[in-house]
Amino acid sequence: MAPTIALVDDDRNILTSVAMTLEQEGFQVRTYTDGESALQGLLSRPADLAVLDIKMPRMDGMELLQKLRQRSSLPVIFLTSKDDELDELMGLRLGADDYITKPFSQRLLIERIRALLRRNEASRAEGSGAPAGGVLTRGDLLLDENKHTCTWKGKPVQLTVTEFLLVKALALRPGMVKNRDQLIDAAYGENIYVDDRTIDSHVKRIRKKFRAVDPEFAQIETLYGIGYRYKEA
Repeated sequence: MAPTIALVDDDRNILTSVAMTLEQEGFQVRTYTDGESALQGLLSRPADLAVLDIKMPRMDGMELLQKLRQRSSLPVIFLTSKDDELDELMGLRLGADDYITKPFSQRLLIERIRALLRRNEASRAEGSGAPAGGVLTRGDLLLDENKHTCTWKGKPVQLTVTEFLLVKALALRPGMVKNRDQLIDAAYGENIYVDDRTIDSHVKRIRKKFRAVDPEFAQIETLYGIGYRYKEA
């Protein structure tokens, strides 16, 4: 079945033209003109990926992303204005997986969508260093890459695509330090630039999610000025 893409933008011209292009590329498309209707629609009928504009009425893209992340690990690409570097960084720190600036090439957007869908699929597939079947176990941690699920002490921990890839990168080699550049490569590849603070924000969110199911969680260690490592059992 063709992937379903949700487009959320208050500019109907953008919605119409991008939707037509995506449909020509074989995608199924659902469109929303504001964050409130998009939230309701995405929670009732999940898509495979969402493209969100930041500046929208009723509920902007930042607030929409925050609310989605409370319930969903849906891959998200942000649309930002050309000079809104702060919005781009804030969006990534809140849990977006990629961004593209307006005005944008529709071909570039399609390439970014395909790249993120591949990343999402790769996070489900068996990875290098993972045991047969795509299930990685490290003590109380279990990462099932085929199902894109994470559990800690048998309790589910809902991770975004980027968070899943970061946990996997650390857990594959317990005790080995990963610097921020290595973690950026593991989570984002070479498609986009992010700064060190974005990785720090992701790790903070990951720890918060694990501590929600286990307040004593301390497996991801910070080595100040160097990077992070997954504690050996």
